[in-house]
Amino acid sequence: QVQLVESGGGLVQAGGSLRLSCAASGRTVSSYVMGWYRQAPGKQRELVAVITSGGSTNYVDSVKGRFTISRDNAKNTVYLQMNSLKPEDTAVYYCAAAYGVLGTKDSYWGQGTQVTVSS
Repeated sequence: QVQLVESGGGLVQAGGSLRLSCAASGRTVSSYVMGWYRQAPGKQRELVAVITSGGSTNYVDSVKGRFTISRDNAKNTVYLQMNSLKPEDTAVYYCAAAYGVLGTKDSYWGQGTQVTVSS
């Protein structure tokens, strides 16, 4: 089993920055695909950023150039650096991990951290 704990959310003004952290425990996740999802009120959860075990990254179009996902395997931790935040980035952000395909029933999820961007 993998336990994921997110931190770093909060309230920030538009144009500001936040860095989310996702600390994993229970297993080493260096060989796992890791990702950040978000869910805004009344909307479906969407995949924001993903990083493979080899370090390849991918982002949803709406955050490209503003968000950066990274991982520190020595700390068993994944990060999401969010710059130039916009009110539409407001959501609960969830960390996820999978040994195979992210988002399937075999994925692990954190409890989420709230990010609120004021205009």
